[in-house]
Amino acid sequence: MKKKIVSYFISFVFMLGISGCASYYKIVDPVSKKVYYSDSVDKKGNGAIQFKDEVSKNKVTLPQSEVMKVTEDQYKAETRPQ
Repeated sequence: MKKKIVSYFISFVFMLGISGCASYYKIVDPVSKKVYYSDSVDKKGNGAIQFKDEVSKNKVTLPQSEVMKVTEDQYKAETRPQ
């Protein structure tokens, strides 16, 4: 019985960890002022970043950018189809 409770507890903690790990980003190209949204950003060195734009579904590389974390609600509001 005790083993079952411990295994349920571990499973619960694991599920909480997985669901709480998502991050969402608003990325602005300072040159063109174009705004992108992504759930992951890869740093490439010399300030460059690469990501998949959630709206266009294209892979984008920017030499300069402004990256801001946004809430899941903000992210979904900006990326849902119009």
